[in-house]
Amino acid sequence: MIRTPFSEMFGLKHPIVQGGMQGVGRAELVAAVADAGALGFLTALTQPTPLALIKEIERTRQLTDQPFGVNLTILPTIKPVPYDDYVQAIVEAGIGVVETAGRSPEKFMPIFQKAGIRVIHKCTSVRHALKAEKIGCDVISIDGFECAGHPGEDDVPGLVLIPAARDRLRIPIIASGGFGDGRGLVAALALGADGINMGTRFLATREAPIHEEIKQRLVRSDELQTALILRTLKNTSRVYRNGVAEQVLEKEGRPGGTKFEELVPLVAGDRGWRALTEGNPEGGVWGAGLVMGLIHDIPTVRQLIERMVAEAEALIKMRLLALLDFT
Repeated sequence: MIRTPFSEMFGLKHPIVQGGMQGVGRAELVAAVADAGALGFLTALTQPTPLALIKEIERTRQLTDQPFGVNLTILPTIKPVPYDDYVQAIVEAGIGVVETAGRSPEKFMPIFQKAGIRVIHKCTSVRHALKAEKIGCDVISIDGFECAGHPGEDDVPGLVLIPAARDRLRIPIIASGGFGDGRGLVAALALGADGINMGTRFLATREAPIHEEIKQRLVRSDELQTALILRTLKNTSRVYRNGVAEQVLEKEGRPGGTKFEELVPLVAGDRGWRALTEGNPEGGVWGAGLVMGLIHDIPTVRQLIERMVAEAEALIKMRLLALLDFT
């Protein structure tokens, strides 16, 4: 068993996190992660209303008696989001840990702290991580350039970003971006992280509530099959490289660029969600990370997590220790 300050803080068997994934962070997946001894997060904004989120929390509790959390991503959206109401729903539901992402959660920290809720904040830079630590966040999830979704604008990969964050932060760190097997877990620990966060790898599991064709597409694709869109708008997002993503890139590459309003029909979240559920990889934009190059099967969540930990333990014992000369 691999124990770290992070796994000890949350009473986890394994220092592995299934972070928030829009449309995918639902009860079936989160409960499976929790039952496997890791930490799963429902995605708050996957639910259309705060009341729906409360019902999804209840549904998850019917599936598992293990701890899980809720992700709240604070970003500009096409439709205004009642963030205060979602926060209140999280508190009223008795959730013990929240993963925040996007903008700073500073506004909500007094509410979370009063309710005894621990906060994990996702950051793509050391400067943002230091601010999150200063306002009272309990854990930093440091997102390298390899990640799906929003990698920030600095383009620093995990090999540098993780140890750079570790050098400056006092609180536990979990590493995000590019993780999908035991080798990545060992690498993250060696770089100073206290655990890892995965998104894309959990898409290719049996419990992920998406169409089988999307899972098979992840298996067939490699690390070159992603695109960085919305760069010209300083809202970079790493997505699966399909025809829709290419259309976005074409519009962004025009002389003078483009406005977000022109891209809305292409990047709308509802369109991406339909693509995932209907099994049409070309139906919209959907997040996928470079870790696709390491995805070769579609196991259950438990099989994935237990395999990763076994790989990590074997790598530490049989390879790394064997490299040391004790003579």
